[in-house]
Amino acid sequence: MGGHALALEALRRADLWKQGGKITRVIGLTLEARGLKAAVGEVCHIFNNGRAPVVAEVVGFRENVTLLMPLGELEGIGPGCRVMATGQGLQVTVGRGLLGRVLDGLGRPLDGCRPIRGTGYPINNPPPQPLERQPIREILTTGVKAIDALITCGLGQRVGIFAGSGVGKSILLGMIARRSTADINVIALIGERGREVRDFLEEALGEEGLKRSVVVAATSDQPALVRIKGAFVATAIAEYFRDQGLKVLLMMDSLTRLCMAQREVGLAIGEPPTTRGYTPSVFALLPRLVERAGNSSRGSITGLYTVLVEGDDFNEPVADAVRGLLDGHIVLSRQLAARNHYPAIDVLASLSRIMPEITPAYQQELAGRVRDLLAAYAEAADLIEIGAYRSGSNPRVDAALKYYDALQAFLRQDREEYFSYEETMELLASALKD
Repeated sequence: MGGHALALEALRRADLWKQGGKITRVIGLTLEARGLKAAVGEVCHIFNNGRAPVVAEVVGFRENVTLLMPLGELEGIGPGCRVMATGQGLQVTVGRGLLGRVLDGLGRPLDGCRPIRGTGYPINNPPPQPLERQPIREILTTGVKAIDALITCGLGQRVGIFAGSGVGKSILLGMIARRSTADINVIALIGERGREVRDFLEEALGEEGLKRSVVVAATSDQPALVRIKGAFVATAIAEYFRDQGLKVLLMMDSLTRLCMAQREVGLAIGEPPTTRGYTPSVFALLPRLVERAGNSSRGSITGLYTVLVEGDDFNEPVADAVRGLLDGHIVLSRQLAARNHYPAIDVLASLSRIMPEITPAYQQELAGRVRDLLAAYAEAADLIEIGAYRSGSNPRVDAALKYYDALQAFLRQDREEYFSYEETMELLASALKD
């Protein structure tokens, strides 16, 4: 078949007719359109009386009505506005030019710099097949002593950072982003206050950390769908760099605000509220997102996901669901923060499920001894604090009192301090010397 005939055949098979629709109703953030031919997840353009088209996504159907949610402001949209489907889902432009850039929740430049050049990359991708995932064998050094020594993380592991508000999550993320042994950081700030974005960039991350990072910021004033897309855009960018064979550190702050945004969308399209008002789609979204992190046959994505626990309740629905999906959890304690103990990591409540597989036996022995000493001190803390404990009553408590100050000094760390894995292990061994 000649070239002319091939072109004719392609023209014959092409779908040259796009069926548009019209807006018939707006309820809250939900748009209803009739006559639209589009699938769930497809991006559509709404033409509003000569203005720039509003981008919206199909989120559901009700009989002959298509339900859409905007990825921008609704101003100017009225009855009869024309809606056209694009035939594809949302994409983000990816390339090496992303490094050092700050993007919005849809992957557009937020820093006022030049446009990003690269190729389009879909934001909704399947996770690596289970048998294609490479085992986690290599340690990710974060530069934070308490984590590297006692809650050791591996390249490709997914870990949750659980804490109430104002306990130091952002500072801890900044410390790790500046000094970890990952090649590239992808940082998603989901539902943050606008003021906190700049504070994180300048104070927590710093110029040094930003140079090897990509930041996606979807602030709390953005539509719920944009906040959700911000998490998927950041994950897609991390997947792109993983496919280049790099070690990527994906940080997301926070999964809780992502779930709140998904709850808004679910309630708007008529989902029934379940546990504490969260809709079923919230708990379907979480595994679909976090399973995309991890090792592949080419590179790795190590995921750090913060969970903002409501009322310091570590068993609330989102925290409980996330804990079952991840490979470990780091708990930040308000009591430690109140005592000016930073990072406020509660070692006894934290766990890395991968640590026994990637650390040497001597480290596991030292870490186990630290946990035993801290547990013994916690058991007798009330007696110790009121001066009622008598030396010699309990050998475990006596040992805990002996090493307590040295261990607390080891677990504390200034935000500007950095320790290599070797230095951390030397300091831990020194803190436990007789």
